[in-house]
Amino acid sequence: MMSYYLSPSRRRHMARRWDVSRSEVHIPVDVVADGEEFVLSAFVPGIEADSLEIEVLEDTVTIQGEFSEMEQEGLRYLLRERPQGRFMRRLRLPADLEANQAEAEVSNGVLELRIPKTESAKTKKIAVKVK
Repeated sequence: MMSYYLSPSRRRHMARRWDVSRSEVHIPVDVVADGEEFVLSAFVPGIEADSLEIEVLEDTVTIQGEFSEMEQEGLRYLLRERPQGRFMRRLRLPADLEANQAEAEVSNGVLELRIPKTESAKTKKIAVKVK
């Protein structure tokens, strides 16, 4: 039986249907389909809002940033678990997105990104006629 060690700062994660990228640092992301929009929540502690780069193209969302090194000269670390370095998450969602209506906010180290679906991707109800 094989087992793999997964480092918190350099985690190698199994490919999921919407995750098409790998990076030095892994940030966890939750995705919720909420009616006519998607809500993405990403754990980004210590990252300033203006240093995050978010791109939306068709059905793909890319979140990029960098955890700065907080190392001080002359210290000998016995344990370092806080993430350092660049990160990028590219998520492919199951519908096209309205990039110009996306809203992003960072609060308490959590990025919340709301992106509406395009009109053509929204669920439509069709009335059935009786003859």
